[in-house]
Amino acid sequence: MVSRFPKRVYTTEELEKAKKFVRSGLKHRLVLRGDSEFKKQVSKALRHVKTAGFYDFLRTYIRRIVEIDGFSQLREDEAAIWTNMQLLVNPIEAAGFLVQKAFLMKDFLEGKLYYGGAAEARSVEKRIEFLKALKARTKSRVVKEECEKILKSWAESTFVF
Repeated sequence: MVSRFPKRVYTTEELEKAKKFVRSGLKHRLVLRGDSEFKKQVSKALRHVKTAGFYDFLRTYIRRIVEIDGFSQLREDEAAIWTNMQLLVNPIEAAGFLVQKAFLMKDFLEGKLYYGGAAEARSVEKRIEFLKALKARTKSRVVKEECEKILKSWAESTFVF
């Protein structure tokens, strides 16, 4: 019988199995669940994730992105991101959110505190790293300008880094 990444990551056994797959270099085949407009908007965000060089990182820790009507969130037990269409309006912001949640999933699998102030600060740092990488790698002037605008907004926020 072929061993697979666990259907859910909830028990200690499932967590250990998931960590084993990640350590072995597993990259999930990312599945998008939602209507066609949702999939189109997520695909736009994923193009930015690829441009910045974070796509393999995302696929290491996330296997599904699911459309919901409620609050966007990481679902650790599913290795999934649940998100709504409002979050996808700006594909660069959406891409940063996806990278940030993948980083929190990484912390979860590694047994680090993955929620609360310190964890959020670390994940925002990863989001900022993503934005800087996207700005440096993109050829689009519009994308560079949007990255700069978002980075400025983060620099002016109340987060302390």
